[in-house]
Amino acid sequence: MSGPASLPWEVDCRTVKQKLDAGEAFLLLDCREKSEYDTVRIEGAMLLPMSELTTRVKEIEAHRNGPIVVHCHHGGRSMRVAQWLRQNGFAQAQSMAGGIHQWAEDIEPGMVKY
Repeated sequence: MSGPASLPWEVDCRTVKQKLDAGEAFLLLDCREKSEYDTVRIEGAMLLPMSELTTRVKEIEAHRNGPIVVHCHHGGRSMRVAQWLRQNGFAQAQSMAGGIHQWAEDIEPGMVKY
C-alpha cells in the first residue's frame, strides 16, 4: 500500500525537474537564507529560510495536504525542514537530495555554484 506514510524522505533533482516540466502542482520550498537565494535560485521556488520556519509556517498552510519539495544548498537543512514539516502535519514534505548544488550539476550546468 502506498501513500504519504510510505513517501520517501528524499527526491532526486531529475524527478523534481520532471515534476516542474510536467506542470505538477507542488510547492518548491527553498529553505536557504535570503543572501543565498539572492546569489542563485531555482525558478519558481518560494523562499522560506529554515531560521524563519517556525514563525512563518502559516504562509505555507495552504500546502498542508499537498506535496512539498524542500531544497537548500546540499541537502542537510532541507532534510531537517522536511522532517519538521512532517512532524507538524505536512505529510508529503520531501527533501531534494543534493540541494541546489546537485541541481546545478545535473539540471542547469551554467548555474552559479557557491
